[in-house]
Amino acid sequence: MVLDPKKSKVHEQDHAHRHESDFRVVARRNKLLGLWAAGKLGITGADAEAYAKQVVASDLEEPGDEDVIRKVIREFESRGVALDRGELVSEMDTLLDEARRQLAEG
Repeated sequence: MVLDPKKSKVHEQDHAHRHESDFRVVARRNKLLGLWAAGKLGITGADAEAYAKQVVASDLEEPGDEDVIRKVIREFESRGVALDRGELVSEMDTLLDEARRQLAEG
């Protein structure tokens, strides 16, 4: 079987575009999550933005969401604020939809 080089190139470009798009959606979700968590923790203003950036950066530690979940749960624990893992995961799902909507709107 011989592959058409043009079709292969288009497939590679499509895959790269989808990967970049997925990365942007998850990064936006993580920023929104950081801002949500900051609000729950009483962090405001520039400190909330800085915390949101830390949440985004924490996602680069390992594949998947566990690094982000760990980061947020640890922050809540260190401040003595209760946070159920299920609530956090549910909020992440909600914010993923919001991130997709925001990016689609431009």
